[in-house]
Amino acid sequence: MIKEVEGDILLSKADAIAHGVAPMDHFDSGLAAAIRQDYPSLYKDFRHYCQTYHPKPGEVWLWQSADKRKIFNLLTQEPPVSASGHPGRASLSAVRHALKKLAHLVQEEKIQSLALPRVATGVGALDWDDVKPVIEEQLGDLNIPVYVYSKYVKAQAAAE
Repeated sequence: MIKEVEGDILLSKADAIAHGVAPMDHFDSGLAAAIRQDYPSLYKDFRHYCQTYHPKPGEVWLWQSADKRKIFNLLTQEPPVSASGHPGRASLSAVRHALKKLAHLVQEEKIQSLALPRVATGVGALDWDDVKPVIEEQLGDLNIPVYVYSKYVKAQAAAE
């Protein structure tokens, strides 16, 4: 069941959250920046993961904090063209592949609820009207609540 909500995704009570990033992302804008601030070890572990495995857009990397918070990092964007550059644009193909892998991992990890933002529509520059149907297509059949944070409201918990 997919439910659109408004609020701060970092206050979500869902078992896991997901967000879109690029390979070798700097986590310096949007939701990724807030995640980096709240979970600095995620950023460090993500960079190590990228340097070790050289992931491509369309892949997913799951990270878990010491307090058991699970965060799915969806590689929806192209990597930066230089070490100090900004991530590239997202593609619907990468979003589709990442969401398909996410659905599989959610079942494998026995996740009971999931929260995600309007993936790839910020820094990724995709149109929500194009991304929303892909979310519904790939996550709509999961038998868990999927909360899509359609509007960010700082420091406000959503009605999940």
